[in-house]
Formats: sequence, C-alpha cells, structure tokens
Amino acid sequence: MALIGPQNAGKSSLHARLTGSGAHAAPYPFTTQYPEPGMMPHENISFQPVDLPAVSPEHPVPWLASTLRTADASLLVVDLGDPTCTDQVEAVRTILRGHRVALTDRWGLAGESAAAAAGEGAEDPFALRLPTLLLANKVECLVDADAELRAFLEVTGLRYPALTVSAATGQGLGTIGPWLLSHLGVARVYTKAPGRPPDRGRPFILHRGQTVEDLARLVHKDLARALRYARVWGATGFDGQQVGREHPVEDGDVVELHS
Repeated sequence: MALIGPQNAGKSSLHARLTGSGAHAAPYPFTTQYPEPGMMPHENISFQPVDLPAVSPEHPVPWLASTLRTADASLLVVDLGDPTCTDQVEAVRTILRGHRVALTDRWGLAGESAAAAAGEGAEDPFALRLPTLLLANKVECLVDADAELRAFLEVTGLRYPALTVSAATGQGLGTIGPWLLSHLGVARVYTKAPGRPPDRGRPFILHRGQTVEDLARLVHKDLARALRYARVWGATGFDGQQVGREHPVEDGDVVELHS
C-alpha cells in the first residue's frame, strides 16, 4: 500500500501507528525523504504500507512514479482541518497524472492500464490506475468528522471510498485492515498433506481468480511442473473435490496438491 498525500497530512504518524515502524514524524513539511516500509497485521496476514515523501510541487520526487508501479493500491492521506486541503489534493492528483499515475476509485483493477476501463486517466493507454482509499486523518481536531468528509467529497467531486481516522488517538484505524481485505480480492489459501490437518496459521496469499497451479508455483516451482491434480475443501463444490490445475481458488480454501 503506497501511503501518499500532501505535506503535513500526518502520513508518517499514521504509518508509525499502523505498523509500529517508528517512522519519523515532525510538525514541519517534507519530513519523509525516502520510502519507509512497515507491516500492518490483520487477522492472519499482513499488509505493507510504505510511507512516501509528500507529493507537492515544491518538493519533486523523481523516483515516485516508478515506486508506485510496484504497489497494489494507495492510501491517500488528507487533513480535512487544513483550509487548503482541497487545493492540496488536486495538486497531488495533477502531479501524479504528470507521471502517468491515475488514482482511481475503482478497486479490483490494480496494475491495469487506463485504457482498460473508463475513468480518470483513460485517455493515456500507458497510465497506471492505482485503486485509492482516502484516509481523512486528524479527525480528533474536527467537531463532526463525517460531515466534514461529506463536504470535502462534495466540493472536490472525488468518489474515492473514504474512512475517517486519527493517528493521534487511534480512532478508526481498526477499520482499515478489514476494508482492504474485502476490497483487494485477496484469497487466503491453506495447504495440507494427505491424511493431515491443514496449517491455518500461515496461508498462501493469492488474488481471487488465480488457480491451483498458481498456488503450486508459490509452494515450489518444481511442484507446479509436476502437478497432476488437487483436492479442495472450500465454499464451492464438495469437500475433497478433485480438481485440475486451472481450478480457481477462493478465500479460505484448503488445497491438497498431488504430483
């Protein structure tokens, strides 16, 4: 998850609170100079928010676009209490468009070119469409955060899904993990050996639509080549159903690979 936004929106404080990274935060702009990774645990998986330098015309970051191309999605952090927040967000979007990166409200399209669907950036067939969740930070300073957020979205015309959060108090931070899990199309798949229970502690992470063969490749590339069939326990079909390598996996599936 690319953590992006204008200066002094509280990105670094949010990153430190979500991941325990100890990212340096300060009450002056452009504190973050380099990518700061961290792991945010949720249930039995982890997301990796990466804190990036502020996106601002006063502080160009030449490598920003290439870094964003490795992300599955972005978390756009905004301080609604800043009277210039609407101008700041428009500046962020304009700068990114100049780098052929389009922030989109459509999830499930991570990494697609803009020509693949209508919407922002669709005029550029080489633009990266980055699914975006807006995080309205510092809501502890607002009287009615939800009303402020609705007004912000109405004034800007933005349609990004949005959550109100506070890095200072922790308000709303617990909603980020469940939201991401439900919208990223993540499939947590568990493997088992014949006659043994599955290991549900450490799932393999795939995207919905990937197959048993993709799972076998994650386990070991030689297993993928030698795979004959698999048995699947899950929401679709019946328990222990024998399937081929092209069978799509679903979140929560238990798979027994046979080579």
